[in-house]
Amino acid sequence: MSYSIEKREMGYLLFTITRSEKRNAINFDVMEGLVKAIQRSSQPDIKALVITGEDDRAFCSGGDLSVFHHLRTKEEAYGMLSKMANILYSLLTLPIPTIALINGTVIGGGCELAAACDYRLARDGIKAGFVQGKQAITTGWGGGSILAEKLSDARAMKLLMEADLQTVSYLKEIGFINSLYKGDSLQACESYFGSMLTADLSVLKSYKRIWVRKWEETKLRERIEEEVRNCSILWESDKHHDYVNAFIRKKQE
Repeated sequence: MSYSIEKREMGYLLFTITRSEKRNAINFDVMEGLVKAIQRSSQPDIKALVITGEDDRAFCSGGDLSVFHHLRTKEEAYGMLSKMANILYSLLTLPIPTIALINGTVIGGGCELAAACDYRLARDGIKAGFVQGKQAITTGWGGGSILAEKLSDARAMKLLMEADLQTVSYLKEIGFINSLYKGDSLQACESYFGSMLTADLSVLKSYKRIWVRKWEETKLRERIEEEVRNCSILWESDKHHDYVNAFIRKKQE
């Protein structure tokens, strides 16, 4: 199995991508695991959902191109992209707080996953970046539209258009990362939001509803759908397939 789901004593659910040998890249099994974690988080004994990666090399390196390389046409790409976009929108609008516990490098779709969470805690010294532009595509799981909700226009555009790795200290400065930590990741996470978990679940849900209502009224779901379709068109391009082929060859050397 490519993931684990565990209820912790403090009352939160911990979802871990367990593909450290693939730098915790997302495949279809991880997608199904996220669906299960989101469904489990709707139970009344869960007050928050924490998402992290196995080991400390990578939180998530995005979509696993060694799995998705067979997707050639925009129609084939759209199926995968829309599936993950639906998952991220469900994560974004989950009625309880969500935390991306970024314990290692996070790139591409991994940043989209982190953006869909309410809070992002990152280990000091790592790097992160929306690097999709260097793959001749855009964010395709809705991460660009979600990022536009979390940061100012200029800062979000700069991160997406430059497509570079950034230090987490810079990302904290501009507001993408909420807090940096050193040492044990779970201890840091529980210290960060421990007092939040003492609140009644109905209070947490009522506050979260404020943001969910805003996203519904501004038609974020429709904007994400447009982003997915635009990415599926770029996915079909020769430039993107050339990048993927070069990536696969390098991995096989």
